[in-house]
Amino acid sequence: MHVFVTGASGWIGSAVVPELISAGHQVTGLARSDASADALLAAGVEVRRGTLDDVDVLRSAAAASDGVIHLAFKHDIAFSGNFGGAAAADHRAIEAFGEALAGSGRPFVIASGTGGYGLGRAVTEEDGHGFDAAAAASNGPEARQANAELTLSFASRGVRASVVRLPPTVHGDGDKGFVAAVVGIAREKGVSGFPGDGSQRWPAVHRLDAAHLFRLAFEQAPAGSTLNAVADEGVSIRSLAEVIGRQLDVPVTSISPEDAGEHFGWVAAVLGLDMPASSALTRDLMGWQPTQPGLIDDLEKGQYFLNVAG
Repeated sequence: MHVFVTGASGWIGSAVVPELISAGHQVTGLARSDASADALLAAGVEVRRGTLDDVDVLRSAAAASDGVIHLAFKHDIAFSGNFGGAAAADHRAIEAFGEALAGSGRPFVIASGTGGYGLGRAVTEEDGHGFDAAAAASNGPEARQANAELTLSFASRGVRASVVRLPPTVHGDGDKGFVAAVVGIAREKGVSGFPGDGSQRWPAVHRLDAAHLFRLAFEQAPAGSTLNAVADEGVSIRSLAEVIGRQLDVPVTSISPEDAGEHFGWVAAVLGLDMPASSALTRDLMGWQPTQPGLIDDLEKGQYFLNVAG
């Protein structure tokens, strides 16, 4: 099948693309820069130049494909405080894709997240639905959750739409996300800290396992499916800090809530959240079984510390 992929040269996309190609699919990727275009060409991907703001480009590329995997998100402006602007661009892109695919029965898969629900228990695939237009207009994570609901609504318009929720930690060699940031903070501070008692739990998945689920969703997910790409249901922040401390040979210590902001910086707001998530329903529905190392085992391999002096 011919797959149009946004975010094809990104952290997740650069794993999804070879997964698709190895399964015999033809891939066209959206590229907003020369560097992205060169990376895609080197990976054997056809290039469509444009950005998430070029809705006519998105619409025509979707119409010319056998389906869409939408991974791109304006993380740069989202993390600078304009999450609402990033979510609004995402909303427009999803509308363009859905309208182009309406009535075709073709697959439309987007990336979303497992975080931000605050349930006090593991988030399941049945949780986190019902977000409305007011949520879509907000400047918080509920805006992206509303976009996931918009995607699923296209199932009633003849699109095999599905949502793959990623945990906050998608790890692997080359990761520059939250875990890499926590490692960097431990190196800078000379101590591997955890907020409070460190009992907060983060779900996690290796990016190659996540890529496999995106392919399965594209090929066979029923219309209207919500899938959780979760391998580790909840890794305690304390256990994460202990591995980092051991690898860097620095002390491991609790950081009080009042000092967390100064110590952890921008990561503090996420590091202090308890947000486990389950993928039991996804595994039953899709036959998906993670095979890559879990987060702690991945850290123990040492790749996160190759360029970090203790």
